Amino acid sequence: MPVRKDSTIRVTTTNMQRQISPALLVACCVALSLLFAGEPLAHAQEDSQQQSGLEQRVPWTTSRVVGSPEPPPPYQVEPVYENIDWDRPLYAKAEPDTNNLLVVEQGGEAERPSRVIRIQDDPATDSTETFLEYPDRLIYGLEFHPDYGRNRHVFIFSNGPTGQSERKNRISRFTVAADEPRACDPASEKIILEWRSMGHDGGDLVFGHDRMLYITSGDGTSDSDGWLSAQDVSNLLGGVLRIDVDHAADGRAYSIPADNPFLDVPNARGELWAFGLRNPWRMTVDQRTGHIWVGNNGQDLWETAHLVRRGDNYGWSVYEGNHPFYLNRQLGPAPFVPPTIEHHHTEARSLTGGVVYYGDRFDDLSGAYVYGDYSTGKIWAARHDGAKLTSHLEIADSALQIAGFAQSPRGDLLVVDHGGGIYRLVPNTSTFDPEQFPNRLSETGLFASVAQNRVQPGVLSYSVNSPAWNDGAHVARFLALPGDEQIDYTSSRGWNFPDGTVLMQTLSIKDPASGNDSRRRIETRLLTRQQGEWAGYSYRWNDAQDDAVLVASEGAEAVLQNDSQAGDHAAAVKWRFPSRAECLSCHSRAVNFVLGMTELQMNRAHDDGQVVANQLHTFDHIGMLRGDLPKPAAELSRLVDPYDPSLDVDARARSYLHANCSGCHVEAGGGNARMELEFTRSLEAMNVADAHPQHDTFGIDQVRIVAPGDPERSVLLARVSRRGRGQMPPLVSQRVDAQGVELLRAWIAGMSPQRSFVKDWQVDDLLPLLAQVREERSPDAGSAVFREAGCSQCHRFDGEGGGAGPDLTGIAKRLKPHELVESIVAPSRSIAEDYASSVLLLADGRLLEGRIESETDDQLILRVGESFAEPVTIAKSQIEARRLSDKSLMPSGALNTFQQEQVLDLLAYLMADGDTGATASGK
Repeated sequence: MPVRKDSTIRVTTTNMQRQISPALLVACCVALSLLFAGEPLAHAQEDSQQQSGLEQRVPWTTSRVVGSPEPPPPYQVEPVYENIDWDRPLYAKAEPDTNNLLVVEQGGEAERPSRVIRIQDDPATDSTETFLEYPDRLIYGLEFHPDYGRNRHVFIFSNGPTGQSERKNRISRFTVAADEPRACDPASEKIILEWRSMGHDGGDLVFGHDRMLYITSGDGTSDSDGWLSAQDVSNLLGGVLRIDVDHAADGRAYSIPADNPFLDVPNARGELWAFGLRNPWRMTVDQRTGHIWVGNNGQDLWETAHLVRRGDNYGWSVYEGNHPFYLNRQLGPAPFVPPTIEHHHTEARSLTGGVVYYGDRFDDLSGAYVYGDYSTGKIWAARHDGAKLTSHLEIADSALQIAGFAQSPRGDLLVVDHGGGIYRLVPNTSTFDPEQFPNRLSETGLFASVAQNRVQPGVLSYSVNSPAWNDGAHVARFLALPGDEQIDYTSSRGWNFPDGTVLMQTLSIKDPASGNDSRRRIETRLLTRQQGEWAGYSYRWNDAQDDAVLVASEGAEAVLQNDSQAGDHAAAVKWRFPSRAECLSCHSRAVNFVLGMTELQMNRAHDDGQVVANQLHTFDHIGMLRGDLPKPAAELSRLVDPYDPSLDVDARARSYLHANCSGCHVEAGGGNARMELEFTRSLEAMNVADAHPQHDTFGIDQVRIVAPGDPERSVLLARVSRRGRGQMPPLVSQRVDAQGVELLRAWIAGMSPQRSFVKDWQVDDLLPLLAQVREERSPDAGSAVFREAGCSQCHRFDGEGGGAGPDLTGIAKRLKPHELVESIVAPSRSIAEDYASSVLLLADGRLLEGRIESETDDQLILRVGESFAEPVTIAKSQIEARRLSDKSLMPSGALNTFQQEQVLDLLAYLMADGDTGATASGK
């Protein structure tokens, strides 16, 4: 165990500094166990930054936080074909009528082509044959023709050229040589179908029982469906295609089946079978029923699997799974169909579709759709009777990066591990008893005495620079690192911890019965790493304050007595004990799961009641960190205390947002706004100042995420200021942080407005200037105004933009110049019927307004103007009156902060139909 050479430590008191000997270290260790040692310091002495609060590390050896309170799953995985040196396997499929398995290994680079290799289905096999090498393209999957034994045709799904700025998905047909080693003949490639795709490529293909080839296609982009392709049936993106490869027609290498669902939809691609998918990763056919299953990668919070049916619309990117995503976007020409299976990101973060198992190894899985997750390694089995799910359960929890499933010729249920191997499912031999998991806090091995509120000496208290809001509760924080294990220190986001680590928080509120400042402990939360994965557990303290009991997996609600922070008029305080899923919603992969154990939070002086010392220096000094700190602690970055009014408002506000919001609002996090709220981001990089909200505006006129200088127009402040629909943070919290709200209000008010009011532009102001637009103004400059004014939030134009309003492509051909001016400045004068909201008077007296999402003879579904409100289904028999609204959904005054020249440039851009190199007249 590494220990630094110096044998004394510095102790800071109020009036003096002195040196102590190692003999007093035991007392220091005991002091570290005081429950409320984690309260942040408002100010710490500068010389404490290089001091060490401990001379030696006390090992923690009493842990009983092992395993899980849930029963072990029935299956586990074990490696197979261990004599093969695998290189990033992606896909596996049994070769028909042989004892062979084909495996795709990731490649695609010129120097390392994608490879399909053939092996014998023998666990002892140690040799491979090259079936196909494909340079410059990434192979995702393959499928054999139903008559493979006769025609030797195999179909390959690839994307490329690899690394190029423009890439295409490609379906190719190869012919396998008749002679050994029966490899694909590269010269036999016949390109069947190609389409542009730059990410979220889909990548699978299967023949259905109808002998048609089904193909998955993603939305083609890398974030938030930037091309709006998944609801646009005029392209081949974001869905499942169905083609006939045995009968070429119309100059194509395939034909479109006559029963495909969108043949009669104007401008639709006839190849589409279903649409509204983000990245359908892995598809399979139930060999007995013919059902087609697709696993679909979600984005922010939800992963899905779908039993695919003719003409279905699975909602992306209006919905993510069964939940609103961008409700202001238009649905395509079919009603929304919820997913068959859905997982929150707490249990699945990159879903991999599987196979329907039929074999003699596992009777209980016969006919089950078995699928998994790339990120968590979990595996599930689901049964469907054609109308509904009849069973659904987790059957295994592995450490694999699951990229695919297959059934081997020998009948094994195979799992493809992108990390480097092929595994098979086997019965679980675990002997762990869930009853052994500590049901009480006193059973965890974290406390020397729960009744006396004293932790084990090896359990270290710590504090953070910027505490997250916990409904006004006081939070005491502790770290329990097993034995002599060490932390892998990182400068960005959460540190890496060994298995067996436990992070603990105890939350307390003031006790109104005591009449003094004493606190009652409400809850203790544990975050523990077991078998490479983090899990969160909550314990509820009893009235006697001598123990706490494990809260059920779904969490719990409580009503607490009023405390002084709740206000004199509040009779009770609602409290939420988080579910285990809610724990991992905040402690997400995007931030490496741990929130407080970061350089930004831990770089501070910590006071245990007797010793004040910098935590980073202490951890480094006693050998808890693997390797040395990159710099002295004084030179490393840190957050500030957002509640300290003596500090800079900008640093305080950004620290507050980091602690409370950046767990989701971070690159690849769980927040589907485009803002990134880490403290390390500049204000510009945060994407909040003068940015248009993607979702609900809460009825705020000229709203922005942050309107510099104007808190009342800032949706960020509106969200933090409320509890209920649209609140932030969205989980667990029941009370508004009044100090935090006022801090953010002051921060926004202190910003210099990026735009100020210029003029309330009217139609008559601009009509006399149209000649100048045609000859003198810049469409190129107008494209920037189009984005800055927020037009692209709702309107698609020039290949980009949203889908809430009419597509402006070709608008110069549809509208005369004066009509174009009127549509921008006075949008309510003429409203396109397809984009008008409807006003409904119901028999019960209610008046509802919104957009009609779908309608039948008996009912309609109304989407009201609130992004977080569920669509309302209304029986037509209940509608007394119905009319279109005479007020446009397009906000007025959108150009009132732009100069005349900028407004004219915008008109020039629209009149040139997006051709920034042309004049508005098209010359």
